[in-house]
Amino acid sequence: MALPDFLIAGVPKAGTTALYAALARHPELFFPRVKEPKFFLTDGPPPSRGGPGDAQTYQEHVWRRSEYEALFDSAPRHARKGEATPFYLYETSSHERIRRVVPDARIIVSLRDPVDRAYSNWSHLWAAGLESERDFVTACELEPARRAAGWAHFWHYIGQGRYGEQLASLFEHVPRENVLILRYRDLRDEPRATLDRVCAFLDVRTGLLDSVPAQNVSPHVEDNAVNDVLRALLRTGGRFGHHVPAPLRKVARGPLLTALRRHKGLRPAATPEQRDAVLPYFSADIRDLERVTGEYFGDWLTVGDVPAMAG
Repeated sequence: MALPDFLIAGVPKAGTTALYAALARHPELFFPRVKEPKFFLTDGPPPSRGGPGDAQTYQEHVWRRSEYEALFDSAPRHARKGEATPFYLYETSSHERIRRVVPDARIIVSLRDPVDRAYSNWSHLWAAGLESERDFVTACELEPARRAAGWAHFWHYIGQGRYGEQLASLFEHVPRENVLILRYRDLRDEPRATLDRVCAFLDVRTGLLDSVPAQNVSPHVEDNAVNDVLRALLRTGGRFGHHVPAPLRKVARGPLLTALRRHKGLRPAATPEQRDAVLPYFSADIRDLERVTGEYFGDWLTVGDVPAMAG
C-alpha cells in the first residue's frame, strides 16, 4: 500500500525544512513532490476561514486518502517513504489518525527553544508581509483572539511551543520507540552525527549525508512607511488571493515580496527583554517536557537556541 513509512511531524521553524532537504538526498529514502501534504490534520476538508494567507494554505491540503496515497505511487520498491508536515505534533487530533492509518510509522520530531521558535515564526510571517503586529510580544498576546477567530496553526506562536503536552498526547497513540526526538541546535551544530542518527532510526545506510542545507530562513524586513504599504497590500492579497488562480497570484505577489525584502540580511534575534516577557508562557511545559521525555531541557529556561538556521 502506498503510505509513508515515516513522518517528519514537528515542529515548524525548528529545522524541519532543512532536515527534509537533507534526507531527500539519501538514495534509500523517498519524499513526494508535495512537501507538506497535511493529510493527518483533518478527517475531511480543511477549514474555510482563518487569518491572512490561510485560505491559500488550505487549498494545498491533501485530505482525500486516494490523493494522499497517489503521492507515494512513484516511490522505488525498496525505498522508505516519508513526508514532512511539521504541524502533526501540534495538532493532537492527528495522533489518533496516524495510529489508525500508519500504526508502524516512525516519527521524527525536531524541537527548538520555544521562545526562539515563536520569534522565528513571527519573523517569518512579518517577512512575508502577513503579520500586522510589529511587536513580537504583543503578537503573542493576540494569540487567544486569533485562535478564537479560526486562524491557522502557523499563527499560534505560543501553542506550538508547548511540546510537553503535545508529546504526552503522541505517546498515548504511538510507541515511544517509534519516535525520534532531535534538537534544533544539534541539526545546526552537529549535522553529520545528527543525520546519521536519523538514518539509523530509519534503518537506512549511515555516512551518506554530512550537511543540512539552509532553508526557509526569514530575511530582515525593516519597519518603515514604505514597507507598511507593501505589507498592507500583501495582507489584502492573503485574505482574498484564494479567489485568484495560483499562477496569477504568484505573479502579483512576487514583486511585492521582492520589494519588501529588498534589504538583505537576517532579522536580529529576540532581545533579552522579549525573552523575559514570553518565557513564562512555556516554563511549566518545559518541565513537563523533561518529565515526558526523560531528557534535560532546562537550558531553555535561560539561554535558548538563538542562531538561525532553517525553517
